[in-house]
Amino acid sequence: MSQLQRLVLDYRNGELVVRCLYKSDGRSNPGTKARAREVTELARTGLHDALEALGGRVDVVGASGFTQREDVLCIATPAAVHKKMKKGA
Repeated sequence: MSQLQRLVLDYRNGELVVRCLYKSDGRSNPGTKARAREVTELARTGLHDALEALGGRVDVVGASGFTQREDVLCIATPAAVHKKMKKGA
């Protein structure tokens, strides 16, 4: 079972570059259809979770720039909130 750790979206000259960092059991080899399906599903799930989380509380935790801006958002996903609640219980 693969576990998504980081999903980075980068818009470059009209194209979208998605960097997906994940831990895997290592069964699928690079360049195979199975590996492409695995990472596509992880990215799809991560994007879906991020969109759902944007409907809730979003904190701006970092900002820079004046006319060209870069803000860093910290979004608590339902899974992260559930883990935090479980730890505190």
